[in-house]
Amino acid sequence: MTEALFNIFVFPGFLFVAAFGLTAEYIDRKLYALMQNRVGPPWFQPLADFIKLSAKEDVVPQNADTLVFKMMPIIAMTSILTAFLYMPMWGSKALFAFKGDLVVVIYLLTVPTLTYFLGGWYSRSIYSMIGAARSLTQLFAYEIPLFLSILAPAMLADTWSLSEMSVYFNTHPWAILCNLLGFVIAIIALLGKLEKVPFDIPEAETEIVAGAFTEYSGRLLAIFRLAIDMELVVGASLLAAVFLPFGLNYGPAAGFALYIVKVLFVIGLISLARTIVARLRIDQMINFCWKVIAPLAFLQFIADLIIKGATR
Repeated sequence: MTEALFNIFVFPGFLFVAAFGLTAEYIDRKLYALMQNRVGPPWFQPLADFIKLSAKEDVVPQNADTLVFKMMPIIAMTSILTAFLYMPMWGSKALFAFKGDLVVVIYLLTVPTLTYFLGGWYSRSIYSMIGAARSLTQLFAYEIPLFLSILAPAMLADTWSLSEMSVYFNTHPWAILCNLLGFVIAIIALLGKLEKVPFDIPEAETEIVAGAFTEYSGRLLAIFRLAIDMELVVGASLLAAVFLPFGLNYGPAAGFALYIVKVLFVIGLISLARTIVARLRIDQMINFCWKVIAPLAFLQFIADLIIKGATR
């Protein structure tokens, strides 16, 4: 019981993911700034922002649904933390691995976007409701390409377990090369899930203040922002487990160090992608997802299906 609580709340649970999430936010912002010839924030800025927000008062709009408004940040963080517990980190098996955990992870990573929508919608602010509607609209654009890009390697590995997928691709390196297109699609879709440029349409501070989070303040906003940082780590960890399954046999210490490197590599690609592309309109984002990356993701799925049949 004590060990389980330690795993959930300390390592590799909440404290580790929160600290890694704040670090990932700093690295993302720093790389983003350097690529634009700016200095960027100091290393302690994400933590300072979290402490500052936590010290402020929580203000609930008069017309808001108080229960929904307050519960959404907690639900978002809980779902992200739970998804992380199924990620293989220092070996071939995750802490709570089981057959079918990939489906659970995909489901849990959909929940935060729904909390953004519900939190913004029940704030009853016009800016929040517009941002909430955009979050939900964007969800239907990037989810299908993301699902296809991840499920195609799972089908090739003939398993719905992240840990078993990592083992399969670690022992079949040629199969990793067959999914490079899926990796690119997953990076693009992850940008949409994280609502980062060019898919930051739901926030769009120059248009609708802060989108679904406009009416949030104090600890509730701090929890939401920390949840987004944690989602960056979990999303990068998912892509690392599926598309970069290297170093599973190097031992716990070396394997964990390599896991950190792989996650930071994915975060670096995300920073690069949002540096070179400007924000799209919501209609452009939907058209791009359904007319470009969704067909490409389906092509990756068909290719893996053919490869699986040819290797049997």
